[in-house]
Amino acid sequence: MKKIQDNRDIIKNCNLSPRSDKAKPHVFGIRHLSPAGAYYLRKYLDRIKPKLVLIEGPSDFSSLIPELGSKKVKPPVAIMAYTSQPPVRTILYPFAVYSPEYQAMVWSVENNVKCSFCDLPSSIFLGIEKSKQDNLNKESGMEPVSESLNEYVHRRLDELSTDGSNEVFWERTMEQAASEEAYMEGAAAFGNNLRQLTLSNTIDDARNIVRESYMLRTVCNALEDGIEPHEIVMVVGAFHIQGILSDCMPMEDSEFKILSKLESSITLMPYSYFRLSERSGYGAGNKAPAYYELLWEGLNRCEPGYAPAKYFAALGAFLREHGSHVSSAEIIEAIRLSHALAKMHGGSIPTLRDIKDAAVTCIGHGNFSEIVLAVADTDIGTMIGEIPEGLSSTSIQSDFNRKLKELRLEKYKTLVSQELSLDLRENLRGKSKEAAFIDLERSFFLHKLRLLNIGFAKVREVKQEKATWAEHWLLQWSPESEIRIVEAVLKGDTVELAAAFEINERLKEASSISELAVLVNEAFYCGMSKSLESALNVLQKTAIDAAAVDEIAKTAAALSPAILYGDIRKLDKTPIEPILSQLFLRACLILPGECTCDDEAAKVMADAIITLHSVCIEHDFLDSARWKKTLFEISSRDDLNTRLSGLSAAILLEMGSMDKEELGIEVERRLSKGIPAELGASWFEGLAMKNRYALIARLSLWEKLSSYLDTLDDDEFKRSLVFLRRAFADFSSEEKYKIAENLGEIWDINPVRTAETLNSMLKPKELEDISGLDDFDFGDI
Repeated sequence: MKKIQDNRDIIKNCNLSPRSDKAKPHVFGIRHLSPAGAYYLRKYLDRIKPKLVLIEGPSDFSSLIPELGSKKVKPPVAIMAYTSQPPVRTILYPFAVYSPEYQAMVWSVENNVKCSFCDLPSSIFLGIEKSKQDNLNKESGMEPVSESLNEYVHRRLDELSTDGSNEVFWERTMEQAASEEAYMEGAAAFGNNLRQLTLSNTIDDARNIVRESYMLRTVCNALEDGIEPHEIVMVVGAFHIQGILSDCMPMEDSEFKILSKLESSITLMPYSYFRLSERSGYGAGNKAPAYYELLWEGLNRCEPGYAPAKYFAALGAFLREHGSHVSSAEIIEAIRLSHALAKMHGGSIPTLRDIKDAAVTCIGHGNFSEIVLAVADTDIGTMIGEIPEGLSSTSIQSDFNRKLKELRLEKYKTLVSQELSLDLRENLRGKSKEAAFIDLERSFFLHKLRLLNIGFAKVREVKQEKATWAEHWLLQWSPESEIRIVEAVLKGDTVELAAAFEINERLKEASSISELAVLVNEAFYCGMSKSLESALNVLQKTAIDAAAVDEIAKTAAALSPAILYGDIRKLDKTPIEPILSQLFLRACLILPGECTCDDEAAKVMADAIITLHSVCIEHDFLDSARWKKTLFEISSRDDLNTRLSGLSAAILLEMGSMDKEELGIEVERRLSKGIPAELGASWFEGLAMKNRYALIARLSLWEKLSSYLDTLDDDEFKRSLVFLRRAFADFSSEEKYKIAENLGEIWDINPVRTAETLNSMLKPKELEDISGLDDFDFGDI
């Protein structure tokens, strides 16, 4: 304890000055994504030549520093910590090439200097976050006071800045600092003031105190190992400088043991500039990560005007590539204007604000909308980091990368979306079994990723009808995909095992046969025979108690693809057929009874009937005779919803099971004086739901409809018009035109003129009359 106290006294006397004497350790305050901070930190380290560099960040990340600092890793990258038990909680520590922390690691590796992170371990960070969330839940979701205070502080900084923005103030003041001394003193002043403004005895304040106490504990441990105070450089956020240099005591073992912890693991992963940007929601991000890299490059080249010139060049290149003409004169004029704006604000180098204002004026002709996409691209860019295969990854990450290589999909691991077309049939020219079925294996793999919500692959609709052998995918990599892969390690060590676990868990949670059928389909598309067998067993047991037709229809639709495509996917489809047959028979038996319903329920039943019919015509093992008998019953009964009766008649007509005479009889019966207008019109609405061109071609149908309307009085006509208007609502212009021609012929007037008149724009009075139909009084209906 006395040694800790002695070391605390030394730490308390830390000096911020770069000319600190040898009796005191050094503290360099930074902002997490600060090119000037990274540049001057390297200069500072070159001059101080420490034996130990301590960096703010979870201490258990220290083992990754040799990898991070090596030339094999290309930023942006991130270290992710994740809990070992569900629900998965994660924390991310991203680094750009211009992050001071990253450059501190690179410098240490290059100079063979010991380097480690000095903040709380990630397991404690995760434990603290869980405790904080639990407290928030107890308070009914109330926002912590510190968040509103931070908003207030940034608003006050915006107001006090001559530019009206604390971000612009930071860039103009700190990123353009002329020396180490200026940067360090400015960062310390900025951090101290920010700290004073936000102190309010909140949970976040307590967490910061605990963190700073642990950092001091790390320094004490270094002193105990024989490193002299002046041989240590601490690289911490400017906000923490005052806390580290205050009277805060280094954390003791007893205090460390009582901190909340969650068992966690860590991994190194690629990151992207979009993810680093504020647009992705990253709280410590900046608005323009790609632009800040230009600042970093300019500092290293000792060229103050480098960033503005490169920015305008990139802006012009984007606009030209996307069809906008930008002259060299416009770009030159924009560069000149940006420097003039900088001088007006008391600076010598343009900030991003100056650059954008100049771009709007000289390139956008005063309209930001003309350059908005170019600005977004130039601000953020498409940079994504790289990590060598096998370097600090989880088992599932390694399996994912191995499968990419095996299936020759590595080139699709980019931020730019790319299309991939697959032919699932055997390639007879393949020199091996693997080569012959590589597209099929690709399909299995991509479907597993889709099932796990990895986000890397999205299936697209195949335009060619009945192309059961074709699949089209859109592949695009993102850091979020990497995060999802790491999270999936809790479900299995490989993509295959994780997908199997996912299906098994969903089987336990499924509450309907349609949900179970979807899981059967998922297992089928993923090519997992054991999971398919398990899902079928559960479905077969549950299907015995299935009741609702719409649920059966959804189930049948989900099972159908597995039977249609079973052969091409090399999976046994025979166990699925008896289940579908059983469900289809049940649907035929109970369907007429469920057609006794109101119009709202009829919408659901109509979709179910259409789905069941599609399934029936796709599979010859289903009882089509019984299905036809069921449709005849629904079409002929008067006690069922008339829209569904009309739809059944339309399907029978499409099947060729109802001839012209039978249709004429049914039309006469449904569209007669004795039938309420709304019932007749509703029946016609159902009839018009299928095979429209065949209906349009039957002139006798329109003759009977015209005659029927002639028999109605004004009130009956208005009642029927409401339903007929709905029946024709989604007809195409061409279909309406042909109907109008039919009516013109029936009414013995010019068909073309009739079509043109009926398809012309309505007059204001006509629109008013039509709108009034929606409020028509239906009395007791």
